[in-house]
Amino acid sequence: MSRIGKQPITIPNGVTVTVEGKDVTVKGPKGELNTQILPEVSAKLDDSTVVIERADDSKIAKSRHGLTRALVQNMVTGVEKGFEKKLEVNGVGFKTAVQGQKLTMQLGFSHPVVYTAPDGVSITAEDNKLTVSGVDRQQVGQVAAEIRAFKKPEPYKGKGIKYEDEHIIRKAGKTAGAE
Repeated sequence: MSRIGKQPITIPNGVTVTVEGKDVTVKGPKGELNTQILPEVSAKLDDSTVVIERADDSKIAKSRHGLTRALVQNMVTGVEKGFEKKLEVNGVGFKTAVQGQKLTMQLGFSHPVVYTAPDGVSITAEDNKLTVSGVDRQQVGQVAAEIRAFKKPEPYKGKGIKYEDEHIIRKAGKTAGAE
């Protein structure tokens, strides 16, 4: 048995989960998410828990057992608390500004970089810190990765956009010529 897959998912107060065939819908105070369960697994709804079971002991069913449980758990956590990723913008003259769903960044290019956040994801900017938040964990991570890709941190001065907990391995610059 998958160690992750066999654990039941507890449904907190204020969150409702409905299972109709292969469709799982989760509603909570922060929003609503739904997904289709893979064919090798099934979901059963008890009074306050969701249990993911697999059809057989094939290798693909075993691997998708834990995956499906983790995806449903992330949906429950997302509609209850939400997810967020924090980014830092480092560099002289680098600026960020948010207007509605548009993020405008000055990253040392000859033009400003404008990124429009998809529905369900909000971006806030404070000084040189960006916070990407939403209910869908995959979508929040994807938006954060797309923003970081505009100017990845470089190893000499550390300029660029990095995750808050990311450590940049620094390199030594050029040294004076040996004589």
